[in-house]
Amino acid sequence: MLATRAVPETLKTRFALGLALVAATLALLVPSAAQAAMPGAPTPPAVLTFTTMTVGSPGNPSVGIIPFEDKIFKSCSEAPTPKSKRKPKCMEVGGVDYSYGIGELEVTVEQWVDFLNTVDPLGRNRHKLWSETESGEEWPRFGQIDYTEAAVSGRHYSAAAPEWADKPYGFANFLRAARFANSVENGKVLSRKNVTVAGFPAVTYRVRLSRNTETGMYDMAKREMTRDRESGFVIPSQDEWIKAAYYDPKGGGKYSYWEYPTNPGAFETENSDPPAEATLNPATGDVTNGSSTQPVAIWHTMNKKPWPTWCPSNQSASDCATVNPLGLSPSQYEKTFQGSLGTVGTALTRSPWGTLDQGGNAVEWTDTITPPPFGVKGHRVWRRLHGGISNAPVYQLWLSAVGLQPQDNAFFTKSYPWLGLRIGVIGTP
Repeated sequence: MLATRAVPETLKTRFALGLALVAATLALLVPSAAQAAMPGAPTPPAVLTFTTMTVGSPGNPSVGIIPFEDKIFKSCSEAPTPKSKRKPKCMEVGGVDYSYGIGELEVTVEQWVDFLNTVDPLGRNRHKLWSETESGEEWPRFGQIDYTEAAVSGRHYSAAAPEWADKPYGFANFLRAARFANSVENGKVLSRKNVTVAGFPAVTYRVRLSRNTETGMYDMAKREMTRDRESGFVIPSQDEWIKAAYYDPKGGGKYSYWEYPTNPGAFETENSDPPAEATLNPATGDVTNGSSTQPVAIWHTMNKKPWPTWCPSNQSASDCATVNPLGLSPSQYEKTFQGSLGTVGTALTRSPWGTLDQGGNAVEWTDTITPPPFGVKGHRVWRRLHGGISNAPVYQLWLSAVGLQPQDNAFFTKSYPWLGLRIGVIGTP
């Protein structure tokens, strides 16, 4: 046998100290289960619940419209030829050959905050999904989302005031909207339930978001990204959006299309039968018209006071009326920025397929790419929007109000607080 030798006391002491140091280091690197469960621990990916209204009647006919004219044609062959190259031409819209789903409501600030904390847990804003002008400090009246640099992982973003949680997210450009759709598309569908909402067929989804926004339904490496999958979560196309808002499968309106997403109206009569203007609770932003005033939408007659507006509870009336990130004087600010976003769904009036707020509140992105206006040249990608906003005249609620903007308009993203989005579904996710 080999003889054993005694270990000197000095070596025993050093060895014990070394083990203690290693144990202490590991304790710092690997928190205990109790520590991981503490309130300050990183949060897991958020779970969103949203309802999509089912839009059927596949193969419905399109109709012809001239952008922002109060007219409708069975097809563009019946429309007059524009007398000037700068006049918009007739375009056929609304026809969709398949059934699909579209959000009953716009994506809310609460949902957007959950999305931000999921896909940007370290708060580095690498994909520019948040701007400083979105904070309540920078923009007391319109700032929806605050950022806290010192927060723990997954908690850097929060609603700027409690009342913002159920308002439409209003600082979207298309690139932000596409990343939101990718996060939902790459996420895990935890449940899918067929339901009936106000007599309309719908589907309620619970989805655990994914942190991956780079690919999915849209490849963000492409300048003109389009849908990469035949089934999944999307930003609605212009035709999908218009059909959900205006096409009446029961044959109402003209050529089965309504003039407004709230009621059939009367084409070519210059707003003879518009929805009522919404009024907002100045403390909460809820529509106060009530069920006795229908149809109703959040829009406003120009130069008429008061505007539909409210001020967050943690801001003063003075700051809401004067403080703004653009450096405008109080009088300029009052003139330029009027009309607040209202609480989603509180206008109550539904479209022919049961959606809410497709008329008024926030203008919404579609993923439809369109040529730039009036021959504008450059490398920017332009996309269609629709829906009108809370400070715009009722003509922006027309079927023909097909707006367009560059998909990444940096100035608008920071200074136009009425740009929203609505999720869509094609096939079966």
